[in-house]
Parts: sequence; C-alpha cells; structure tokens
Amino acid sequence: MNYSFASHLDCPKCHSVFSVDSIHQLCHCGSPLLVKYHLQELKNRVTKDEISNRKDFSLWRYHELLPVLDENHVVTLGEGFTPLIKTENIGHCYSIKNLFMKDEGIIPTGSFKARGASVGVSKAKELGVRSLAMPTNGNAGGAWALYSSRAGIEAYVVMPKDAPYVTRVEVSIAGAHLYLIDGLISDAGKTVARLVCENEFYDASTLKEPYRIEGKKTMGYEIAEQLKWNLPDVILYPTGGGVGIIGIYKALLELKELGWITGKLPRLVAVQSEGCAPIVKAWQERKKESEFWEKSSTKAFGINVPKAIGDFLVLEALYKTNGYAISVSEESIQKSQRQAAELEGNFICPEGAATFAAAYELRKRNWIKEDETVVCLNTGQGIKYPDLFSAELPLLRKGENIVI
Repeated sequence: MNYSFASHLDCPKCHSVFSVDSIHQLCHCGSPLLVKYHLQELKNRVTKDEISNRKDFSLWRYHELLPVLDENHVVTLGEGFTPLIKTENIGHCYSIKNLFMKDEGIIPTGSFKARGASVGVSKAKELGVRSLAMPTNGNAGGAWALYSSRAGIEAYVVMPKDAPYVTRVEVSIAGAHLYLIDGLISDAGKTVARLVCENEFYDASTLKEPYRIEGKKTMGYEIAEQLKWNLPDVILYPTGGGVGIIGIYKALLELKELGWITGKLPRLVAVQSEGCAPIVKAWQERKKESEFWEKSSTKAFGINVPKAIGDFLVLEALYKTNGYAISVSEESIQKSQRQAAELEGNFICPEGAATFAAAYELRKRNWIKEDETVVCLNTGQGIKYPDLFSAELPLLRKGENIVI
C-alpha cells in the first residue's frame, strides 16, 4: 500500500507541471503550486469507511492524500482531528439551530498553524532541507520553529515587533533565529526574501512552498468525516493569507472526485476585519485578485495581511461555492470572543471570534438561514493573546468576608 498517492505539482495559472521529488517554490509565472494526487487509483485502494476506522487520530490518518512519500520523514506532535462542537447557546442567540465550531485551539502549539507546519516541515525534511526562512504574524512562526526543531532543521523567523508576545517566546525557546521588524507581515516578507536570496534558504513563506496548504486542507476532511461524510451548508473562515480556506476548498474537491461526499459544496465565507479587508473589497468588485490594503490594522493579528499571494485562489473558492466575503468590526470581534467564553466556556482567539461575528451578521441579512448547518473555524487559543482583555476583578480587602 502506498503511503502517499501524490502525483505532481501543478500551477493553477499556467498549468506547468513539477515533480514532488525535488524542491520547488513558486511557478516560473509567479503562481503558487498545488499538489495533485492519483485520485482514481486511490479510489480503488482506500474507502472512506477504512479511513473512519483508523485509530490514528492525527491528520496523518489521511496520509494517502498528503505529499510525504516515506512515512519515516513524518514530523508529528499528534496534530489534527480537533473537535467539532455544537455551540447551542450562541446558536440560540443568533437564531441558527445547527451552529458548530471547529476548535483548533487544542492542537499542538495552540493554533491551526501546526497542521501546515507538520506537513510542510515533514516534506522539507524529505527533500533534504537544512535551513528555512519565513515571515509570520506570530502563530505560524511559533509552529514552524517548534516543528523544525523536532526535524533538525534550522529556522529563521521574521515577524512584526507587535506580534503577540507568546508567539515570540515560542520561536525563541525552540532555538530558531528570531528577527523582529517595525512593520507589517508584508515588510517581514521582504526581509525573508533577502535572507533566501543571500543564503539559499528554503522559502517557507505562505504558499511559496506547496505543502503547508496540504496540512491545512485536512480541516476540510475532518469536517466531512465528523459529520458522517455529510457536508454543512456554510463554513466561515478567518482569512489573512487565505491558506485555510484554499485548503478546505481543495479538500472538498478531492473528496468529491473520490466519491466520498455528494451534493452541493458548502458555501465558503472569507471573514476579515474592517481594518484589513482586501479580499472583501475584491469580492465586492467581482475581481480575480485583490489590491494592497494600505495602513492595515486589527487586533485579530493573524488576519492582518494587506495582500495575499494566493488571493486569486481564495476568490475562486468563494465564487465557485456561491460564498461570501465579509468584514467585521473590532468591537464585534471582541464581543463574540466574550460570548464564546461566557456562553460556551471556550476562550477562543480573536480571528476565530471574527467568524462568529460574521455568522451573526449574515444571519441578520438572511444569507444564512435558521435551519442551515453552519461551521465556524476557531483557529487558535485566546490565551495566546493575553493583552486583549483586562481582568476586571473585585478587590477583597483584608479581613473582609465573602458573602454569597
């Protein structure tokens, strides 16, 4: 039995083909590359029931649909198969009867970035990479630094100085080389480009290597499997670089071709902050690519991406699924974060809270219907952003009794 049915790399723009056995970054036309698989062969060898009966509850349960050819190169901390929780209390408030949260907060490193790091670092190890460099808004840097450490790969991570403190600590404690810059992730990307050029490092920037997306797509597999190979009506995803929503769409197309799912695909929703909404603007104008968002700012730091290299793939996923792109206010993000904690007992990250704020707004617009099955993606733990809320605690004076 093949460990992987990976076939080749394909350019979605010019359709050039590349090998999965050697290092490739962007296509010569400048587009990200996507991994293709021998799906018809896989269809005859593996069934969805076999997948469901597996005892490996990490994302590697789907190893045939991942790009690592040799199991010995897998770098894992047990990431994946995160819970899909019905949020009944919030759903009641929003008048959405079947509102679910895919909770990526309990994954290793505390965010969904561990998925991309596990698969991306595993493939880098298989390809013989010794040093890699990447820009990050925080969580991806922490994840890639830790997984690189486990793989014996030297990591160089560049992030804005305003990135969450916890993620800076993750990079540092993993022994990676951390560089802080006064600017945005787009500025960090320019620094990484120089490091890559001057030192011939492997460029692990978002979508400049083809394999991070393969880890992220497993969220789509899991949602389908956890719903007994049925599909929700709507999936809302916080969108910065857009790898998650691109990956989920890719997973759904692969499952469809395998015959493991049937019916209409979920309507995909890209959620951004009003302070940084290039995808929303492009979608509203029915464009194929976005424009750079000047002076971007949001406390949902993970979606503070003024221009995504894979924006055309995000927009395609929205158009093809009759989806939506919506921006939400900073106030609504913070309100939804409090709601999730007070009503559901879950301290979610601000990016995840943005999807709940969007679900509320889309229900008000009747774009989401009351009886539809809706999945919000929480992409990380709220405790990784300790400075967003102040603890308003009553002070107990010396000698004072607590009266119930």
